[in-house]
Amino acid sequence: MVDLMTPGLQTGNLAVTAGVVTILIVLSEHYKVLDRVGVLAAAALGLVVGALGHWTWLIILLGFLGSAHKATKWRFDEKAELGLCESIDGHRSWGNVVANGGLPGLVAVIAFLLDDHENGLWVFASAVAVAAADTFASEIGCLDKRVRMITTMKECDAGTNGGFSPNGQLAAAAGSVLIAILAFVASQDIALAGLVALIGWLGCQVDSVLGAVLENRGLMTKGSVNAAAITFGIIAMWYHLGMPHL
Repeated sequence: MVDLMTPGLQTGNLAVTAGVVTILIVLSEHYKVLDRVGVLAAAALGLVVGALGHWTWLIILLGFLGSAHKATKWRFDEKAELGLCESIDGHRSWGNVVANGGLPGLVAVIAFLLDDHENGLWVFASAVAVAAADTFASEIGCLDKRVRMITTMKECDAGTNGGFSPNGQLAAAAGSVLIAILAFVASQDIALAGLVALIGWLGCQVDSVLGAVLENRGLMTKGSVNAAAITFGIIAMWYHLGMPHL
């Protein structure tokens, strides 16, 4: 019988990974989730995450990709009229794939090299949870008029770096909880899944603070702010796990 649960370069894991990546390509093309280069980037990232980590990690990543697409398309016409959309039709590019999936992919590589997939799953999930929380907050919270700057609590315009709103905070929590649920299904550890949800939400706050303090002054870009927030998620879970050699 083929072993589907052993991570890494095992026959069962590779077979399921290949199947899931194929489904990813088909659905991305059909629903215009990503542009053509973005599909290729996502497929490559998916192969790295699934083959070096585990296919359940890939499901977590796809959960983020699918839900992020739904969040992007939510009330899209209204966001487009306000100039709050990154693309004209709601698809995402290879840059989005790299910005949100590059560091989780690196976690998968390190987990494979150190043969520590048990801890690697939680570090990986925390990284994805931050990306999900930030994406949900941006795409859903941007239509909430009750926006305040996170560093001063003064009112500001929607879409301003560092701005946050009640709906955005709830959306951030929803995004991180979604990833935490997928991680729980993969591992059955509810305590660590709960921590993933918390780290994801906190990572979104880190993103906002960096946006307010550094990005607005031209000292960081949107991509570097995203990377820093995701790095926070990685370090937070790594520290909680006792700083294993991961």
